[in-house]
Amino acid sequence: MSMELANKVALVTGGSRGIGRAASIALGQAGAKIAVNYMHDDAAAQATLSKIEEVGGGGAIYQADVADESAVQGMIKDIEQALGPIDILVTSAGIMSAQHHSKLTLENYREIMTTNVDGTFIPIMAVKDGMIARGGGSIVCIASVAGLRARPTMIPYSISKAAVIGLTRCFAAALGPQVRVNGVAPGLIETDMTKDMQSSAKEAMKEEAFLKRLGVPEDISQAVLFLASDRASFVSGQTFVVDGGRVTIP
Repeated sequence: MSMELANKVALVTGGSRGIGRAASIALGQAGAKIAVNYMHDDAAAQATLSKIEEVGGGGAIYQADVADESAVQGMIKDIEQALGPIDILVTSAGIMSAQHHSKLTLENYREIMTTNVDGTFIPIMAVKDGMIARGGGSIVCIASVAGLRARPTMIPYSISKAAVIGLTRCFAAALGPQVRVNGVAPGLIETDMTKDMQSSAKEAMKEEAFLKRLGVPEDISQAVLFLASDRASFVSGQTFVVDGGRVTIP
């Protein structure tokens, strides 16, 4: 087992399930102490921590709404007292919904933007000054290919993930050279968030992919691990598409 992140502290927002859980486990296996953030499901967060411990890692769980500035600041303080200063931030918390534009409401739009965009911006703002003062840090933002392509039945989600990609670029420019900021844009990943999708839609997406399969959370966690580590020491401001080849850029 590689211990390339030994003595590092990583905060993973939305770390209790799906991509966040897989990222927490991968970073923990690489030696980092993991602060697993969650919103509602204490049992899922505890299960993630148990998985981290099974692979030789350690850490603790922290409940906080990532779109609540005071809650995030309190969480950061608790993490630093218990685990130490945060070296790595992975912003994985997010929500998704799909509806025809005729049913779309401002309330729905604001809910998704608050969680996905504010919930990325606020944690970055809370850790950036400490990272700069200590002379280094890595931030990885979970975006989506929906932020790169039109999604007519997922308008707020697609807008929010495009914003996350823009946010990634802007913070990379603002926080360099001390802090690297990158993103990962997953394609369709088999998680709780996508389990209710129609099987026909999933099959169509599978056929669009060059690799002819859907993704699993571990596919994304390996990209996160690379970007968080010193192996990506010359990478900043980038959003890596990890989708089996469904979307190619530029």
